[in-house]
Amino acid sequence: MQALACFDAAARHESYTRAAQELALTQGAVSRQITALEEFLGLALFRRTRHGVALTERGAEYAVHIAPRLQGLERDTLDIMSSQGSGGIVHLAAVPTFATRWLIPRLPALALAHPEITVHIETRTRPFMFADTPFDAALYAGSPEQISHWAGVRALRLLAEEVVPVCSPRLLGTQTLLSPQAIAALPLLQQSTRPGAWRQWFDKVGVSAPLALAGPRYELFSMTAAAAANGLGLALVPRLLIEVELARGELVVACDQPLKGERAYYAVTPERNDERPVVRTFLNWLAQTVALPHNALA
Repeated sequence: MQALACFDAAARHESYTRAAQELALTQGAVSRQITALEEFLGLALFRRTRHGVALTERGAEYAVHIAPRLQGLERDTLDIMSSQGSGGIVHLAAVPTFATRWLIPRLPALALAHPEITVHIETRTRPFMFADTPFDAALYAGSPEQISHWAGVRALRLLAEEVVPVCSPRLLGTQTLLSPQAIAALPLLQQSTRPGAWRQWFDKVGVSAPLALAGPRYELFSMTAAAAANGLGLALVPRLLIEVELARGELVVACDQPLKGERAYYAVTPERNDERPVVRTFLNWLAQTVALPHNALA
């Protein structure tokens, strides 16, 4: 294992010196470990260059296979440590703002109901092949058509999406609500993952808006909401992602004409039939949670 760790680090850096620094070893120790590995394999993994070392063709091929296995061992070790050897782990891929704004505030309820479950969350915004990842499930935002194109999965529809125009109360001034015509003349904040959202909203309310695509763009809904709360303009954001800001009065609905589209939030799992009991428990909890009145926080 020590030899493989030295090889992996040296392969990533193509430097024995930098590998030694990463592993807190001497350069000589790294060199000896790799030499022993090359003798065991019966082939050269590195070749000397003017600037240090470079992977051979076979070495590069070996590195591609070794790296994910070492990462998997590290992940498995951390999983055991995080659960203290009891219960189960759910590896979850999730769209970031939904995970931050909706799921995580509700995880204390999961901890109370199922203290044996530990949920690890990583960001994924696009469909992926479950077989190529450690994920047990994914929380995904998309349309039914997008879900149908995700091969080898089954999906549980959790929540429909309703987007509303919101802004800082300072932007409203003395007004309670703004007309769509007034909104068309104000700075609009754009969501880079939904470039046509404002145009769809203006089409729905029947208002011409030549500047519907103009304005600063933000990658995440959390960024767009923060920009709106700080008075930079109006944002078109799913209501369920800004519950806290609306409750605190940091954001207000500028025009009570929501846009209800086809998009929704889904729990996606592999289609195979070897789902672990801990994953089934987590999915059942999700289904029960979205069925609560108003999706109230626990």
